[in-house]
Amino acid sequence: MDQYLKQFTDYIVAIFSKIGMLKEWAHISGEVLSLVLLFIFSYFIFRLTWFGMKKILIPVFRRSKNQFDDLLIKHRLFRRISYLVPTLILYYFVQDSIYAIPELVGVIRRMLEVTFVIIVVLIVDSILSTMNDFYDRFEFSKDHPIKGLVQIIKIIIYLFGALFAIATLFHRDLSSLFISLGTLSAVLMLIFKDPILGFVGGLQLTFNKMIRIGDWISMPQFHADGTVLEITLTTVKVQNWDKTIVTVPTYSLVSNSFQNWRGMEESGGRRIKRAVYIDMDSVHFVDDEELSKFRKIKILAPYLEKKEADIATYNKKFNVDPTVVVNGRRQTNLGIFRAYLKAYLSRREDIRNDMTFLVRQLPPSEKGIPIEIYVFTKTTEWNKYEDIQADIFDLVLAVLPEFGLRVYQFPKSGDFMKLYEKVLPGQTV
Repeated sequence: MDQYLKQFTDYIVAIFSKIGMLKEWAHISGEVLSLVLLFIFSYFIFRLTWFGMKKILIPVFRRSKNQFDDLLIKHRLFRRISYLVPTLILYYFVQDSIYAIPELVGVIRRMLEVTFVIIVVLIVDSILSTMNDFYDRFEFSKDHPIKGLVQIIKIIIYLFGALFAIATLFHRDLSSLFISLGTLSAVLMLIFKDPILGFVGGLQLTFNKMIRIGDWISMPQFHADGTVLEITLTTVKVQNWDKTIVTVPTYSLVSNSFQNWRGMEESGGRRIKRAVYIDMDSVHFVDDEELSKFRKIKILAPYLEKKEADIATYNKKFNVDPTVVVNGRRQTNLGIFRAYLKAYLSRREDIRNDMTFLVRQLPPSEKGIPIEIYVFTKTTEWNKYEDIQADIFDLVLAVLPEFGLRVYQFPKSGDFMKLYEKVLPGQTV
């Protein structure tokens, strides 16, 4: 083909010479026109190649059951391969279209070499992206994501591609560029500080299994509280529960503390840790009449029977005088209430009895006596967990008066009104 192209160029030059153009200008004009026609021909071949791929090759791949080729299409591999055809045509035949201007041939060829490098880099980029997406389809990719590693490889490839392009354009040896690059290492370290830290942090996160895609993490300093969507070279993308997206620097997850809720989800139980504050003035010893009422509570009967027997044995052993209230041992309405809560929670089918199970009294404060429920639900789903927690404390608040107890809360405006009416009856404010 190169022989025919040269003959075609000579034919155009001859035509320009016949119409009276100077020989020098006839050669320049003929070769430029031949070069333009070569560009047009290369573009036509490119369109023809891409049309063939789009109409024949790509539909065949789409109909196949293999998912890898679908990802190749998604990342435009075949489109980028089609760019090689016109580049190679121009590179190998440009010297036959403008053979009389070797300087211009050299410039065009160098530019085509740079173009070729760029296309090859883009092709490798597509293949790497395809491999990453294909890898992400496997379940184990959540524990060992490779996106950060793929991004590092891409950066290296782009860096080598840029160096090769510079060396080609300026007629420099690639080894000399690497030597010059050493003097710029400090600048490059500053420029690529975040990717380098991100890569190191990503390796630590991956190999130590500190985080994986799908984990629920909390990092208040970055306003992150939600599910990990993506782990990249420099950032971790988190979707908060309000559907906002937060990006956290990868290295920050290593250098700072964060909370990963994966352990809770894998354990199969989610903790309820909440207290209700009891008014201390409502706590008292129970009398026989109250005990009779409490014995009618079915889930309390076994506890009361055992407790009364223990108390009677103790008081008899030490000859306790029952006429004095503070002598010996007695039951309180608060203690019976705690026993009731334990019995009630142990019978709930949605509460785990094989994990930490406490109904405990915390130190009293100016807000009253905190009675804390510390148990685990059998579900880790947020909505079901909140329903269970709400059901429990709905009951707690409603059943307190049955035990002669009151919830402590700060005075309301109505309380001040009642006090005012007691002090100044019959007057309005």
